[in-house]
Amino acid sequence: MADMRLVVVGAAGRMGRMLIKAIHETEGCVLSAAIERPGAATIGQDAGMLAGLPPCGVVVSDEALPAFVEAEGVLDFTTPDSTVAFAALAAQARIVHIVGTTGLEPQHLAKLEAASRHAAIVRSGNMSLGVNLLAALVRKVAATLDTNWDIEIVEMHHRMKVDAPSGTAVLLGEAAATGRAVDLAETRVAVRDGQTGARPPGAIGFAALRGGTVVGDHKVIFAGNGERLELAHVAEDRSLFTQGALKAALWGRGRKPGLYSMVDVLGLDSL
Repeated sequence: MADMRLVVVGAAGRMGRMLIKAIHETEGCVLSAAIERPGAATIGQDAGMLAGLPPCGVVVSDEALPAFVEAEGVLDFTTPDSTVAFAALAAQARIVHIVGTTGLEPQHLAKLEAASRHAAIVRSGNMSLGVNLLAALVRKVAATLDTNWDIEIVEMHHRMKVDAPSGTAVLLGEAAATGRAVDLAETRVAVRDGQTGARPPGAIGFAALRGGTVVGDHKVIFAGNGERLELAHVAEDRSLFTQGALKAALWGRGRKPGLYSMVDVLGLDSL
């Protein structure tokens, strides 16, 4: 089978450059196009050189739809509004859309759901194998323990991260809520300040720390009466996100339209 032709959007960003490099290093994939916003200073530059590689002959463009039509998949770690726009174009071109964008709100998710009627979308707050294994374990533990066990999710990221809690923390919260058969939106406590009163029974709490150059630390705490269970993941290198994204793209090649997650890609639904 020929190499899968992939488009990287947000090509000049940190993740975009890493994705270009990862495609270069991954068997079965080839960079088809690199997209940036109109007016970006990198328009016209060679995408390989942008990623610290030898020239590859693919120049950065702001013409997304023609690039999508000629490709089989798009890798997207951009912004919520950009991701929604790219989802519509990917649906029009009928190509696989890999979404690693975080900070998506309900209105963005609704539009991704609509786009998934026409193309395969793989979305995850974190593309790493370890985090998705952690989420599966969190779901299992939450289903096993009753609400006498309080759930708190603590995450820390670098000082430049703009959204909180992180997409991974929300992913873990959703796993806990699924395990308990509750709606995360109704049980989530993301802010505590001042006289908050006692902790509501069954709440799923979040705490977000920011500082330094931390790639991503996540801990899920199950606090019971006289004992505590902690499940944690530490990301030491952002390349693990790119590896997961490419695994998802290759898995989604030729997949029927629908909204998928890394649980589907990794076959973790039975855990």
